[in-house]
Amino acid sequence: MERLAKKVALVTGGSRGIGAAIVKRLAADGANVAFTYTKSSEKAQALVNQFHQYGKNILAIQADSSNPQAIFNAIETVVNKFGQLDILVNNAGIYIGRPFEEHTLEDFEQIMAVNVRALYAAALKAVKHLPEGGRIINIGSNMADNAVSAQTTLYTMSKSALTGFTRGLARDLGPKGITVNVVQPGPIDTDMNPATTELADFLRSRMALQNYGTGDDIAGLVAFLASNEGKYITGTAITIDGGLNA
Repeated sequence: MERLAKKVALVTGGSRGIGAAIVKRLAADGANVAFTYTKSSEKAQALVNQFHQYGKNILAIQADSSNPQAIFNAIETVVNKFGQLDILVNNAGIYIGRPFEEHTLEDFEQIMAVNVRALYAAALKAVKHLPEGGRIINIGSNMADNAVSAQTTLYTMSKSALTGFTRGLARDLGPKGITVNVVQPGPIDTDMNPATTELADFLRSRMALQNYGTGDDIAGLVAFLASNEGKYITGTAITIDGGLNA
């Protein structure tokens, strides 16, 4: 059943990892999907080709999330291509990990630009197009509530900001019938966070389920929030981390 038929979605940072899993799931559920990428042009094109053979409309847009104008342009491209925008998934994010005393103000500016300002910019532009029943789904991190290891100060701070942003925006957009939620993944096995490292062993030892999740786990939750079944959920942070924060 294509429960997102006739919907149009934009996923930022959708060429690999969790983002690619979300793109695939939304498309499988019937949506026309666009996604942004910064540098992974080969992976982006491979993802497009994978769905074109099934007659699916997938659009890849090169856009640096640290550049607000690039985000504005990407949203305009989606609306011009498909005539509408129903679902915005703010997935793009970066991690800068090093001892705190080695951090610079440039590190702060960089991570806040991508992990916080980009979401604000995307929402600011998207609300001009989102209809009643529209969805904004932000991808945060379980670390917003639990800094599980050292060298995560900037990342944890940036992801914590998404909780306040989501709650405030849900209040602002509720009268328009638009829901806003933040999904907070824990350890997910991707090329950026493989389940084969020494840190992965430590994280598994702290988890209730003691195994890493997959991009499909996150994509399933996003698809639920984007669907009609998720219409009464808003202003909420949903943690999906195998019990790491339990």
